Amino acid sequence: MSIRAKKSLGQHFLRSVHSLAKIIEVADVTQGDLVLEIGPGEGVLTKKLVACGAQVIGVEKDERCIDVLHELFSEKATPPAIIHGDILDPELEQMLFHKEYIGNRPYKVVANIPYYITGALFRLFLEKLRQPTSLTFLVQKEVADQIIARDGKESILSLAVKIYGDPEYGGKVKREAFSPPPKVDSAIIHVARISRMRLEGLSDDDFFRVLKAGFRARRKKLLGNFRDGLMLPKDLLEGVFDELHINKDIRGEDLTLPNWIALAKKLSTPNNK
Repeated sequence: MSIRAKKSLGQHFLRSVHSLAKIIEVADVTQGDLVLEIGPGEGVLTKKLVACGAQVIGVEKDERCIDVLHELFSEKATPPAIIHGDILDPELEQMLFHKEYIGNRPYKVVANIPYYITGALFRLFLEKLRQPTSLTFLVQKEVADQIIARDGKESILSLAVKIYGDPEYGGKVKREAFSPPPKVDSAIIHVARISRMRLEGLSDDDFFRVLKAGFRARRKKLLGNFRDGLMLPKDLLEGVFDELHINKDIRGEDLTLPNWIALAKKLSTPNNK
């Protein structure tokens, strides 16, 4: 059964067999993996995940898809668990980590996600929930390029991903691969080796407080953004920059992740908050 895509849900159903196979390859899904799929829709990616021997949990917001998914997998010995709900609903988030579903087990996230909730889903799985071991999303190509920082310029998004894991570009997916085709091309983004180890004792809040202050005005120098965003005196900031051997004329987009971590540590001490 073919379902008519709903614009309000940002639905673009992936039809390309090659692209589906590529997602599975990039996500490195193997026998016995526990995989959370967001928005399985008609189940085309779900079928590939099940065929790999993965135990799949699918969270689907569109009620029309639920019966289609149950029927599609009705004869499978170990069908995927299909949950009707919104992945951004806090109550559903809590239910997912009940022992009946994910519990304390390691899991992977694999999904063709609606463009309009891309940022929210990265934050959800990297910052808020118990982290997956890896995350593989099909996103707008422009977003994938930004996360990888193809132009050599970092952003809040790229650094917000890199503080938790290693983003890898999994390949371009042309708009014609979808029904209906979106207005832009997509790309596979894979985040591997996810953990909080890179924070090195910093809290998430402290790191992001400094990061957001640094990008307060993108084209402004970092020193000025910190002065205005963190309300810290210029001489204190210049002393920190000198101590860390950071150019006082640098902009946030040109600073590496290790330098951001070092700055966040220095600027998040009790006397500097």
